[in-house]
Amino acid sequence: MSDSPLDHAAACIAQADALVVAAGAGMGVDSGLPDFRGPEGFWRAYPALGRAGIDFYTAASPASFRRDPALAWGFYGHRLALYRATQPHAGFALLDTWGRRMRAGWAVFTSNVDGHFQQAGTAPAALLECHGSIHRLQCIDDCRGAIWPADAFVPEVDAAQCRLLNAPPRCPHCGALARPNILMFGDGDWNAQREQTQAAQLQDWLAGLRRMRARLVVVEIGAGTAVPSVRHFVQGLQRGLGAQLVRINPREAAVQGPYDVAVPAAALQALSGMAERLPLPSG
Repeated sequence: MSDSPLDHAAACIAQADALVVAAGAGMGVDSGLPDFRGPEGFWRAYPALGRAGIDFYTAASPASFRRDPALAWGFYGHRLALYRATQPHAGFALLDTWGRRMRAGWAVFTSNVDGHFQQAGTAPAALLECHGSIHRLQCIDDCRGAIWPADAFVPEVDAAQCRLLNAPPRCPHCGALARPNILMFGDGDWNAQREQTQAAQLQDWLAGLRRMRARLVVVEIGAGTAVPSVRHFVQGLQRGLGAQLVRINPREAAVQGPYDVAVPAAALQALSGMAERLPLPSG
């Protein structure tokens, strides 16, 4: 067998009973989404915030909504419109194909809030969005513990100034400002109810894998160490279920385990290369 990391990665997929896809921000870059890696990357995407010296950690905070709602919703409204307009790249469909072939099923754990796994057809029951979703809203004061779809909100944003031009969404219960149902930095008001429901579904499935001693492969894609939510989850699967890891990352691909596979490449390139090496389904 070839020593190519792509050959090893494809073999891991072919031999597994179950698949977990663990995706970070790097998963969306090949769809054309901006890379916020470091202040320079963030300010390239949002030059108005760069001119004001506002970094990602400041913009992506509940304090920003209280201090300057038009600016906060300028940032999140621009992202909401961008994610709605962007087509998920072909790698999402490849993962869905592999997952559906798994004897014991598959699931997705992602820190991304863009909703692109759902847009690509991933079943809601198979998905855990650990940081929430930009396509859901909550009251800034979480007055009723409610979460609702953002479908009715169509942001109009002055991209040059990163400011919302139309009225921001409001809580239907108390009339206060609404914010995305996303876990932000320094966020004590995030309503985690939806994430907790997703987490319970995932844990039930993982418990079933443990009982049946299924061979689990984790394909981790574009998850770095700066915000390590995805990597911590993957480490737990390796400790608790002996999962084999395929790590796809163009900059931080190093792995620790002797049977884990490092693929130093972007998401779509790696997934396409793995697909070329996988046997075609029978029937």
